[in-house]
Amino acid sequence: MRFLCLYKAAKPEGTPPTQEEMTRMGKLIEESFKSGTLLATEGCLPSALGSRVRMTNGNFKVIDGPFTESKEIVGGFALIQAKSKEDAIEFTKKFMKVAGDGEVELRQVYDDSPMP
Repeated sequence: MRFLCLYKAAKPEGTPPTQEEMTRMGKLIEESFKSGTLLATEGCLPSALGSRVRMTNGNFKVIDGPFTESKEIVGGFALIQAKSKEDAIEFTKKFMKVAGDGEVELRQVYDDSPMP
């Protein structure tokens, strides 16, 4: 099963990680790629450079950043491979111990296999 992990940091947007945090995250990323758990990961640039595109009744509205609700700002993502939702949650907990306070929205990615 593949899961998309959307990380929303508790720190103010644009707060750079410390050197120690970068080292710890680099180690976790390397280990996770080698084990086959981590398929892809990236951080996001500040929301000031982004836009939100909405469609209502066929009409589009584009809202340029920055976005004010920091708890809704995705700071990065990971695509992981896990045997179960429980395993994906355990990996997410391991990630958050390194990344710090915040929230990860965990979503199973659709494939042709039966839903659990």
